[in-house]
Amino acid sequence: PDWYIASCKKIKYMFPKAHAVAYVTMAYRIAYCKVHYPMAFYATYFTVRADDFDFTLMGHGKEKLLENKHAIEAKGQDASDKEKNIITIMEVCNEMYARGIKFVDIDIKKSHATKFIPTEEGLLPPLNALPNLGINAANSITAARDEEDFSSIEDLQQRSKVTKTVIEVLKEAGVLNGMPDSSQLTFF
Repeated sequence: PDWYIASCKKIKYMFPKAHAVAYVTMAYRIAYCKVHYPMAFYATYFTVRADDFDFTLMGHGKEKLLENKHAIEAKGQDASDKEKNIITIMEVCNEMYARGIKFVDIDIKKSHATKFIPTEEGLLPPLNALPNLGINAANSITAARDEEDFSSIEDLQQRSKVTKTVIEVLKEAGVLNGMPDSSQLTFF
């Protein structure tokens, strides 16, 4: 109708203003959560960014994080796109450390496949926070674990059907420390 067309001509900037209000409202909500519920905020932030999150670069304290961040920044234009994305995550991670929140070690018995979990000690990273351990491998490990605890590394590999490469990634990260290689009993 004519009244609608006339209204659109009079209010031509309504969408951008409403859009700006929506952004400000969302920013306020995020800031509120960040201040009043920091563990939940960081768990959610890192879960959303888990594809680029690398526990080996970010999960071992503030000093190690800053050392890794400076190494990537030193590359300048030679840094890959993934490394440039990681720098943003590292800045949030540094802020988290400054607020006294830390990561706990990835645990084969407790870690989720893809989500960070707030705990009393700190944030528990998911299995896919390890480099070269994809979502499918993490999901198969947690599915097999939910059926029954792993008795050995051999049992983990057989039941979850992960590759030797994934087992090596878990070993290098210390996730399998204390777990025997084989389920066979030794008599001597």
